[in-house]
Amino acid sequence: MPTVTDSALSSQAPAVDAGLLDDLRWRGLIYDSTDPDELGRLLAGDPVTFYVGFDPTAASLHVGSLVQVLTARRLQRAGHRPLLLVGGATGQIGDPKEAGERSMNAPEVVAGWVERIRDQLAPFVSYTGVNAAKLVNNLDWTGELSVVEFLRDVGKHFPVNRMLAREVVKARLESGISFTEFSYQLIQANDYFELHRREGCVLQFGGSDQWGNITAGVDYVRRRGAGPVQAFVTPLVTKADGTKFGKTEGGTVWLDPAMTSPYAFYQFWINADDRDAGRYLRYFSFRSRAEIEELERATIERPAARLAQRALAEELTALVHGEQEAREAVAASQALFGRGSLDELSAATLRAALAEAGLVRLADLPPVASLLKETGLVGSLNEARRAITEGGAYVNNERVSDVEATVSPEALLHGRFLVLRRGKRTFAGVELTR
Repeated sequence: MPTVTDSALSSQAPAVDAGLLDDLRWRGLIYDSTDPDELGRLLAGDPVTFYVGFDPTAASLHVGSLVQVLTARRLQRAGHRPLLLVGGATGQIGDPKEAGERSMNAPEVVAGWVERIRDQLAPFVSYTGVNAAKLVNNLDWTGELSVVEFLRDVGKHFPVNRMLAREVVKARLESGISFTEFSYQLIQANDYFELHRREGCVLQFGGSDQWGNITAGVDYVRRRGAGPVQAFVTPLVTKADGTKFGKTEGGTVWLDPAMTSPYAFYQFWINADDRDAGRYLRYFSFRSRAEIEELERATIERPAARLAQRALAEELTALVHGEQEAREAVAASQALFGRGSLDELSAATLRAALAEAGLVRLADLPPVASLLKETGLVGSLNEARRAITEGGAYVNNERVSDVEATVSPEALLHGRFLVLRRGKRTFAGVELTR
């Protein structure tokens, strides 16, 4: 993961940016708030401490988590102090979902995920200066509570009728919901109270699916006589085609490079639908309003250029994986389509890119026509020969003109890879295994 180099996150806290709320609203990042007027005064006044939470439900965060991560970064750049909470306690319980009871992971598994996610979050904010960020774990205070203390000091402030009114709870009443998941809201609400008491936190934000939990926390702090505190939620990110954001044919797009390669991460943004590109720029990019609006116009006027997607892909890959990985992803994207040198790609980048397109592992190298068929670029040997005859077959970006052509071992990239392409845009890879 890269380290923070943004000059706005320096050792001296910047003056509070009074235009922060307007910018968040323009970007569409304010879906709802507990008190819009008070939220405006809070963000435009003296620096405040805020928190946002992440439950360790896997070994990595995914691209959907970036909305919250980057919103925290925006608030710190505007002069406010972030508390990034990783839920070592709530991660063991699980927020109720409508589809059924969550599987509970072993405490030691959750503890390992907590550490991994804390490391993942660390580069996005600054830990020096007056508004230095802090990583916190709700197991530190929740783990100390006895059952009696939890029921008496926390549970007595939560009317059951209100908890039953939650949409997700109502959806589960017929099929059944455990007391464990039913109590999740109390633990999260107590987090707000503890962070208010320990750190002076007066603002929480999260995704709109957390609205019920978040407002319960605001109310709980008030009931404990420790308010007032505020909250807002960001919208859930959606895709224009109706499919789930952050999912591809290969599965979830993770922030961990071992789980989703930087190249695959880059391609996820490159492949964004034109209808989504402008909205994604507003949510995720740190470009100015003028730059984003210009890219939005370009998407309408010259959609084939995909300027918005390229800008977004380069910026976010650099932010999440570092400048070098972003440069390699760009180089790979160009080289695989014949607009750059394949020889300059590292073995790791090349393999990741070919794995995304379709990588076939072979023990030996048959003729090129057979390779085209083996990789699925054509459906038959006759089709392969026809593609070669018509000048539409390439090996390592070199056109093949002989239908009987073979590949010498010296042509293998890094001693084991081949890039096969049919036409301008369809390619696949071969990895020699012997």
